[in-house]
Amino acid sequence: MKERLDRMTNLQQRVITAVFGVFIILFGIWYSDWTFALLFCIISALTQLEFYKLLGLDGNQPLTYYGTAVGCLICLLTYLIEKQLVDYDSYFLICPAASMIFLIKLYKKRDLKPFTNIGFTFLGLIYVAVPFALLNVLALRGGTYHPGLMLGCLVLLWASDIGAYFAGTKFGRRKLFERVSPKKSWEGAVGGALAASLIAFFLTIFVDDLRPWEWYCVGAIIVVTGTYGDLVESLFKRSIAIKDSGSTIPGHGGFLDRFDGLLLAAPFIITFLKLFA
Repeated sequence: MKERLDRMTNLQQRVITAVFGVFIILFGIWYSDWTFALLFCIISALTQLEFYKLLGLDGNQPLTYYGTAVGCLICLLTYLIEKQLVDYDSYFLICPAASMIFLIKLYKKRDLKPFTNIGFTFLGLIYVAVPFALLNVLALRGGTYHPGLMLGCLVLLWASDIGAYFAGTKFGRRKLFERVSPKKSWEGAVGGALAASLIAFFLTIFVDDLRPWEWYCVGAIIVVTGTYGDLVESLFKRSIAIKDSGSTIPGHGGFLDRFDGLLLAAPFIITFLKLFA
């Protein structure tokens, strides 16, 4: 199967992988809240492992497996608390779990830069695990599961990515942020915004989890923060001189490549919905 994919063009690989991936995500979201939570906990863990692995390529030594375990704990606790299965005070379990990072590094004799690697371990939690955990807050508003809201945000993000890809490929001339990502263009950004606007319009008609103006605001947040999320990940890859974060997802690179926009968009979406919606 892998050999057949390797013989295909990048666009063909992207389409086939996207169809398969979207099916898994749709099933996870629509089947139940626990399959949704499990799916994104697994994606969070794989993305965090990939992040730590890339840091290792640059000579760093973050606590890869323990940091990922703490990330899974954050995702699990957020789900249980938002589902109102455990008390809100359970969040305090994160404190000793995260503090153990210092104690573990204390006994790592071969680590020449322990505090640098402690910082990178915490960065994996902040950059990857926390945004994925916040998806539980998005989907479980008031303890009630809203699959349409979660799916709507993902479709907006996908539409923005697809619109930017095709518009940038066809019309891209003016560089958006050449120092970080030479291929991204203003034309692509506009194409992504137009595609997301069209999807937001349909969401106002078919998904009543948010009011129309809220869907448009969420769409605008996703277009802006999703683009910046991609640029931030490009900056990270450029700092360690690699093209893709991995080859796990044919045509899309790694998990970090595929979900970079969501990592930055999720905190802004949650903040908007909590304060204004």
